[in-house]
Amino acid sequence: MQAEKEVILTAQGLKKIEDELDQLRTVSRRRVADRIRDSKSYGELTDNSEFEDAKNEQAFVEGRINELKQILAAARVVEWEDILTDQVSIGSIVEVKDLESGDKWEWTIVGTFEADPAQDRISNESPVGEALMGKKVGDVAAVAVPAGKAKYEIVGIRA
Repeated sequence: MQAEKEVILTAQGLKKIEDELDQLRTVSRRRVADRIRDSKSYGELTDNSEFEDAKNEQAFVEGRINELKQILAAARVVEWEDILTDQVSIGSIVEVKDLESGDKWEWTIVGTFEADPAQDRISNESPVGEALMGKKVGDVAAVAVPAGKAKYEIVGIRA
């Protein structure tokens, strides 16, 4: 990840990253160090798959710590009072209606690093998120989807 690019986070996303970083620094590092120490007792290090596995886990943990530190260094947190309710912005909770099926969904618009479609948290840079950004209640957003174009009417916006 490049530190030059601004990373937009909600306060909730910032806390999640800080918690993960703390977990990695305090719990995961200690667990990996214990695994490495214990694996040395299994014999020669050149033929020791437990030692190799523990070293690979250590590299992953340290890489993730560095990645999270870079994210935090480039982070801009969207404060609660900055979340718009008159138009879609990062942090907005948007209720939309699919104009073809009539189905309704509620999505939270977040930055890329917080996106989790399974939790209805979509990135402002995703096709749907990008189409919704700046729209107001009553506006229709057209989004290119694999089956053609989907049209979503903005039914509600809240923080």
